[in-house]
Formats: sequence, structure tokens, C-alpha cells
Amino acid sequence: MADPATAPAEAPLTSIGELRTWYATRAVSPVEFVSATIRQIEAADPALNAFVTVAAEPALAAARKAERLVTELGERAWHRYPLLGVPISVKDLTPTAGLRTTRGSVACADWVPDTDAPAVARLRAAGAIIIGKTNTSEFGWSAATVNQITGVTRNPWQVDRTAGGSSGGAAVAVATGMGVAATGTDGAGSIRIPASFCGVVGFKPSFGRVPYAPASVENLSHVGPLTRTVADAALLYEIMAGPDAIDPFSLPVEPAGPPPKRLRIGWLPVLGEPGTHPEALAVAERAVKALADAGHAVTPIEPEFDDPYRTLVAILAAAEAAGHTEAHERIRARLDPGRLTVVERGRRLSAVDLMAAYQARYALGQRVRRWLAGLDLLALPTVPVRPFAAELHQPQTVPDKGDLPWLAWAQTAYTFNLTGQPALSVPVGLGADRLPVGLQLVGDWRADHLVLHGGRELERAIRPQPIATTR
Repeated sequence: MADPATAPAEAPLTSIGELRTWYATRAVSPVEFVSATIRQIEAADPALNAFVTVAAEPALAAARKAERLVTELGERAWHRYPLLGVPISVKDLTPTAGLRTTRGSVACADWVPDTDAPAVARLRAAGAIIIGKTNTSEFGWSAATVNQITGVTRNPWQVDRTAGGSSGGAAVAVATGMGVAATGTDGAGSIRIPASFCGVVGFKPSFGRVPYAPASVENLSHVGPLTRTVADAALLYEIMAGPDAIDPFSLPVEPAGPPPKRLRIGWLPVLGEPGTHPEALAVAERAVKALADAGHAVTPIEPEFDDPYRTLVAILAAAEAAGHTEAHERIRARLDPGRLTVVERGRRLSAVDLMAAYQARYALGQRVRRWLAGLDLLALPTVPVRPFAAELHQPQTVPDKGDLPWLAWAQTAYTFNLTGQPALSVPVGLGADRLPVGLQLVGDWRADHLVLHGGRELERAIRPQPIATTR
């Protein structure tokens, strides 16, 4: 890390598999590890602002229960509870029973849900310990983590830079050992962008694979994991996935078939404007070469790309306007002014405008899936820009894509929300600016297992992994 003030005091930086080994061999106990994680939050978070709420006492109580189960069940414990004793944070957009959920807004500052979202309930049932709630932009509206209630979340590599968003708090927590893993949500890149900026793994499953709650009206939002390894992301995905009546778009789990030994990968060094920053491109190119050197077939491709930004803006603005209630209007002066601009755009849209956007979205999905003809995966830089100033919602210079540019720089991310495809960001190195770079792997609709397999192959190809920790 660039700033010693953010260096971990105890640095419980580990994977789920390694932690389970520690527990099984009694090298460390769940109470000891969770206590160390809480101390790490106390030491690192004042400079970073990743957490909105820390659930220290409930987490320690859950750790004591996990310790008893480890003693009683031995190796059988992880067959019944695959996340037993693993501290995990939850993005503050996602409801957690008995634990404050602000959704990044003064409008929900005191909301304590009665029930868990399905993904959280499944993690708890698997033995995970919810360590706290992580920061987000107001209702997740932007791809930076800045809000009017808890302020700015900062990048642990350089604290004057953004962590990305809106799952910025989750990415920072994982990168600095304030929990082993985290959940995030992704409506236009909100898992993958902060994963790339902070040097962790971020997975956006296919739309509907993990039930989303509260229900998303724009049909763009996904729940997914942020972790330090692809194997951990795959484990959390398997636990969270599957249908639930709360989300009518949620899908059944499909069994994974045997993956191909030699992946066919289409390499897109640039996708639209802005073009990929040279520092990010250089690091991503080395990672793609490593995949080729490992025996995978990598083919540069230049598909026709008609940037769908205006389509995205129409759908998101309509959703923000629909969610802006009379109660919100009464506290308008205390809400994020940038988000209110989006709300006002949504109020000016017609039903025809919205239906045209959905029609364009359908056509985009068909076109992007044709890019994958004869290929298993697409590979491209996760984010075309470098982490910008922490207090901003967007880079100071963005391409001209209309009068609402707050996401105009993130076309490598939001395109695959519009198509609903699975997408995974894997950290592949540091730029010359000493900030992380992510490579994104995208698969065909519902090809989640293949994308995760590609991520594991990428990790193997680029080892030694330069961003396994952020010490």
C-alpha cells in the first residue's frame, strides 16, 4: 500500500479454504479470527470508511457457536456448513434481519429489516458470520462510493483515489482483511468496477441466478460475491444461487458440465469510448498473453459496437424516478443532488421512451451473444479508466454521450448488465501508478460455471498473483 496509515494491523488476509484448514487444525479458532477481523476494522476503517455498521457483538456470538460446532463435528462441520466461522460483510443496499440497512441514504438511516434477503439467509445457513454492512452510494445510483449519510469510501492503495462503486465498501473490506469475503450488487458495473480498482475478485452472475431483494424494477441488478480468489467467489455463488419467490426473475440452479481443457477466448483490448487507459491496457495484455502461453486459444476481435449508454440511462432514470417517493421529496435537500438529476430525467421520459430502450436492450443482447460465436469467453479490461478522485462520482473528463455522464466512462461494465451475461473481474497486476488492474471475463447467457472456470485458469496462468493481498 502507498499509505502506511491504511496498512493492516493484524492482516487476517486469507482465503476461505485456508481459513477452514486453520480451524480444522486448531491453528486458530473462529473466536480468535473474528476478533482479529474486528480489530482490523477498528485499525483500518477510520482511514477508508468501508463500513456503515459493524456487528461486533453478534459476530462474536456467532463465532462462539461456530467454535462449538468445529469441536463437536470435526471435519463433518464443513460438509454441513461450508462457510462455518467465515466473516463476511454485506453491502448496505441488501436487507439484513436485525441489522441496520441504510441503503446509503438519510431516507433509510434508521431502517432495521425484519428479514434477511435470500442471499444473506443462505450465507448464514451455510455458517457465515455477518461482520457488518458496507458503504454504497445512495440507493446504489453511481459507480463511486460517495453519499450524504456516511461520506466517502477510499481506495486502500491510494486513499485520495476512489474505491469505485457502488459496492466500494465491500471491495475495500475484502482487499484489507476486514472480512474474508463480501456481497455486492451490480446494476451497471457496481461489483466489477470496485473489484478492479481495489485489486479483488468480483463476480456478477447471470441475471436472475441469485435472487435480488428488494425487487429491482429495472431488471439490471445482480447480487454477487467479492473475494480474494475465484474459488471463493465460486463457493459463495453456489451457496447464494437458486430461485426464491421474492424475486420472480430468479432462476433455478443448473449443474456444471465438464469445462473445456482449452478455452477459446476473444480478446477485446478496447470497447468503445473512452479507449482503454494505456496503463490498464498494458497490464491486461500481459494477462491475456499468459492465458495464451498456458495453452488457451486467444483471438483478438473487433466486433461492431454501438454504445448502449442512452439505453442504459433511460432504463436507470425511469427506475430512479419510480423509486423516488413523496417521503423522499420531503427530504429532498438532504439527498444526493447527482441522483436527483437522474430522477428528474426519469420523470421526463415517456412510456414510449422506456419501451424503445427495452427494445434496444433486446437487440443488444442478441448482437453481443453473436460476438461469442465460436468462442467460450470474451476477455477485456474491466474498467477503461484509472481510479479517479475519491470525492467524485465520475472522472473529470468523460466522453460525450449526452447530458448525464455519470456512468459514460464504464461501457466495459454496463454493457453486460444490459445483456444479463455473467461477468467476472480478476486482479491481474498493478499499473505504473501502483493501482490495481482487473481483467474481465464474460460468458454467454447462463454460462456462469464456464466464466468461473476461466477465472481459475487466469489465476493459474498469471501466478505468482501480484495482488493476492494489499499489505
